[in-house]
Amino acid sequence: MMQLAQPSGLLSIAMFVVGIAVLALLLGGFWLGTRIRLRESPRPRPEEQPHLPPGGAVHEVRETREPLEVPKMPKGGRPLLPHEMGSFGNARTRTGSDQSRPRWSKGSSGSWGGGGPG
Repeated sequence: MMQLAQPSGLLSIAMFVVGIAVLALLLGGFWLGTRIRLRESPRPRPEEQPHLPPGGAVHEVRETREPLEVPKMPKGGRPLLPHEMGSFGNARTRTGSDQSRPRWSKGSSGSWGGGGPG
């Protein structure tokens, strides 16, 4: 009859080799990380950190914007080309006369088919 669980020195040697390999990987990673950190620029000193502006913290401004109207083409004139209309973005808008925030009507989720009274 054969013994299924024979004590073997090979298994203990393999576990020892695996342990040494894991230890070598950990030490190599630490060594590599140290070399990379030494090549980086030094951390900024406290006096080099950013400071608040003299007027204090800057906060965002919420406002409703309205687009400027496209100039109408005069009779017999030629249409304006895009580069003749001026800049785009915020320069093509102005502060709106109604600054109240738009709200959804009561009982509506605000989306199409949102289950409101229909």
